[in-house]
Amino acid sequence: MFRARVVRWLWVGCLGALSGMGCGYRFTPRSAGLPEGVRSVCAPIFRNDTPEPALEALFTRVLRLELVRAGVLGAEGACDATIEGVVAGVGSAPTIVTDPVYDGNTRVAEPRLASYRASATVVLRLRKDGGVLSETVVTGNEDFLPGTASVSGDILEAEANRQAALHRLAETLMREGYDRLASDW
Repeated sequence: MFRARVVRWLWVGCLGALSGMGCGYRFTPRSAGLPEGVRSVCAPIFRNDTPEPALEALFTRVLRLELVRAGVLGAEGACDATIEGVVAGVGSAPTIVTDPVYDGNTRVAEPRLASYRASATVVLRLRKDGGVLSETVVTGNEDFLPGTASVSGDILEAEANRQAALHRLAETLMREGYDRLASDW
């Protein structure tokens, strides 16, 4: 009885392994897709072509964290390739404005700004020996709230929310950018 169960489980395991081999999925490290055998990458500070100060530091730091996660961040001077970045654009604009509220014919509440959207565009180039192995442009948006405090607090709260949105946006764009460079997408 016990032997029959063991044999049955072996057959189930073999069938599962065989069916899994034909499904197209495989387990590989994220860095397996880097072109031309690149195993380590350096990421110098990005160039900032926007009027927004310190964006180059934010996007460079986030890309380096992404390279650490992928296991390909190299030491200065000991890299197979380099990822150069340019923060090409950044902006924010209101996206949702609420309607005024009426009680009969009397306006009870004015229209209010309910949401802003931050956007950014970054150009990434994977370079090796002076040539470009891969290049991509990543663009994205991230919504944030305008703030809820008094008039003077709205500006400070909105800016804090905007900075947090830019950080989330940097994480998303650098993850997507690395994946594109690594897979030559």
